[in-house]
Amino acid sequence: MAATFSLGEPFIELQQVESTNNYATGAVHAGLAQHGMVVFTHHQTKGKGQRNRTWQSEAGKNIAMSLVLQPPDLALSQAFLLSMATALGLRDFFAAYAGDETKVKWPNDLYWRDRKAAGILIENVVQSSEWKAAIIGIGININQTAFGTFTNKAVSLKQITGIEYEPLLLAKALCTHLSKAYEVLQKLPSEIIEEYKNHLYKLNETVRLKKGSRVFDAVVKDVTALGEIVVQHAVEERFAVGEVEWVFQ
Repeated sequence: MAATFSLGEPFIELQQVESTNNYATGAVHAGLAQHGMVVFTHHQTKGKGQRNRTWQSEAGKNIAMSLVLQPPDLALSQAFLLSMATALGLRDFFAAYAGDETKVKWPNDLYWRDRKAAGILIENVVQSSEWKAAIIGIGININQTAFGTFTNKAVSLKQITGIEYEPLLLAKALCTHLSKAYEVLQKLPSEIIEEYKNHLYKLNETVRLKKGSRVFDAVVKDVTALGEIVVQHAVEERFAVGEVEWVFQ
C-alpha cells in the first residue's frame, strides 16, 4: 500500500509549462518523483483533456496541477476506483464553495448545474505489467469568466460565487480533500463507490448518448467499480470509458 502521508508534499510551483502531466511523468521516469508530489502551474500552454482533446485555461486564473501517486492496493483493472476517489475529493472541495449542485459527471468531469467546472485526466505509468504510478491531472475553472465557444457549457467558481480567488491557495486546499478521499479508498473502497453514485450527474434521469453513429436516449442507473456506466432504455446496457460520449442539446 502507498504511504499515507499528506498529498501535496512536495508542492512544485511553476510559472509556465506545456503540461503538468508531462512534467510529472518525466519526473517519474527520471526517478525524481515521490508519492504525493504535486506540480502546479500558473500557465499551462498545452493542457491535456480526454480523447486527445486540449484543456484550455487562461494564464493565472485557474488551477492546473498534477498529482503523483503510488497506486493503492488495487489491480490495474480496478484503476477506475482511483478515478472515483479523485472525483469525490475534487467534488467535496468545489462544493465547499459552490454548494450541493456540484456533481460528478461520468467518467471524469465535475459539473455545476449543467456546466463543466473541472476535468480529470489520469495517466498510468506501467512497467513490465506492473502499475508503477498514477499521474492525476486536474484542471479547475476558478476565476476565468470567458470561455469562447464553450461559454454556455463551462462555469467557474468566480461566476458561481462572485468572488475572486487565489488559485495557488485553493490548489493547496484541494490537496487536503484529495488526501481524505484517498485514505477512504485505501480503507473502505465500497464507500467510494457508494459516494460516487450519490453525487452522480443525471442519476435516474434521461440523457442522450452517442456510440459511433448511433445516438440514443437512456436513463443513467449506475456506474460500476470497473468504470462502466449502466443505462436503461428498451434494454439495460453497460459501456466502458471511451465507448460512448454525451450529447448535449
